Amino acid sequence: MRFAKDGYVTIALAWSAVAAGTVLWIPSLILLLPVAALVLWFFRDPDRVPECGPEGWVSPADGEVVEIVSVDHPYTGTATKVGIFMNPLSVHVNRLPRAGTVEYMKYVPGKKWMAFADKASEDNERFYLGFHTDCGPSMVVQIAGFLARRIVSRTRRGGRYDRGQRFGMIKLGSKVDVYLPEGVQLKTSVGQKVFAGKTCIGVCRHERTD
Repeated sequence: MRFAKDGYVTIALAWSAVAAGTVLWIPSLILLLPVAALVLWFFRDPDRVPECGPEGWVSPADGEVVEIVSVDHPYTGTATKVGIFMNPLSVHVNRLPRAGTVEYMKYVPGKKWMAFADKASEDNERFYLGFHTDCGPSMVVQIAGFLARRIVSRTRRGGRYDRGQRFGMIKLGSKVDVYLPEGVQLKTSVGQKVFAGKTCIGVCRHERTD
């Protein structure tokens, strides 16, 4: 099992505490071992294989689809927004749903509403990542939730990323929105459990080269 690089320090601290407890006070392991195991579980980063062909879009996050609505954004234009709620036990590493080049990045400070609430997409702290694909402009939005305390995005403007490539994570319960271009046929529904880099959430109706 591989682990997210953003968790290396936390993992090291947790297991250092276990080592110290082993030497200094054995009964402390009753508390320290479960905490250290939970830290490992939270930062797990399994490899994934897409369930759809080359025309497919994969989920950017593990979790449950909680909303599907039509939206309009200056970068994407008219698009279908798919909101995915990540609970504290989900894999929290995020992936690009489609190969593309990053063109738009914007951080917006905000509140800490429960991530599954509709207003979280507009009011919570969030990071917009817009990228150009063969099906048109798309965007992934990392949204901090009630428990989330840090949004991590390891991307750069002008960078080219593959479908399913890791680009960041959100620590603890949170939400990820993905804006699917008009040229994408939706293949998911509210209530579906999805997995980042694996579950097919849409397919390109046609290819674009602009």
